Amino acid sequence: MIHKTNQVIKGKHSKPILMDFRYELNNTPKPIIIFCHGYKGFKDWGAWNITADNFSKAGFCFIKFNFSHNGGTVEQPIDFPDLEAFAENNYTKELDDLDSVINYIFSKDNPCYNDLNTNNITLIGHSRGGGITTIKTSEDSRITTLITWASVCDFNKRTATMGDLEAWKNEGVKYVLNGRTKQQMPHNYQFYEDFKANEKRLNIETAAKQINIPHLIIHGDNDTNILLGEAKKLHRWNPNSELKIIDGANHVFETAHPWGKKDLSKELLEVVNTTISFINVK
Repeated sequence: MIHKTNQVIKGKHSKPILMDFRYELNNTPKPIIIFCHGYKGFKDWGAWNITADNFSKAGFCFIKFNFSHNGGTVEQPIDFPDLEAFAENNYTKELDDLDSVINYIFSKDNPCYNDLNTNNITLIGHSRGGGITTIKTSEDSRITTLITWASVCDFNKRTATMGDLEAWKNEGVKYVLNGRTKQQMPHNYQFYEDFKANEKRLNIETAAKQINIPHLIIHGDNDTNILLGEAKKLHRWNPNSELKIIDGANHVFETAHPWGKKDLSKELLEVVNTTISFINVK
């Protein structure tokens, strides 16, 4: 097993991007999976490391990373010590970060380059990351498979309804409570301004309708954060996609942070196995 953990690469927005490579070393170029975490997420959340190990044992190179402005740092990649960076995050920064990660994978500066099959790249996005990966896939011909886990289907309703827009503009910042860490997570008004400036590009429906590669949508039927109806919309927008509903699964497929167990929940294991089967037979 090769673990290239906490590799630091430069992004386009002053903050570094921290990423992991996990794969078995067997002299065979590996199909690539790039995993994008969601809102208030990070690459080492909960059971994501065990998830990565499951994919690597199945023959993939599993790459996960922290978005540059997710609130983590190189020294402390878990949770949110850098709330100033978090406040300056937005959707287009995350799309740029994902582009930087993909470009790095293709670069000879990547020490894992010779172990990877760059003709076989799957994007997996969880939650907000699902919206990011859907948009990126519609724009980037290097992507060969798209898979979303508990994905959002609409950035507009989440941005335009973030409270009193006039107060947000006047005060320059608004706060959202992180129920787990109890931090007041700041969002500078630039988040709204950036969305409005890029609203056409950030339309997930438009992006989903343009997907012409294998597309799998996975969602739990007990997800109260992002309702199952959002997955059904994504599926309707791309009729060639496949929709897999996980019985009894919540937004994080019955896992939590921290995750003290050695194995995945049965719900997340079903997600992983469904994902592997889909990629292998596409």
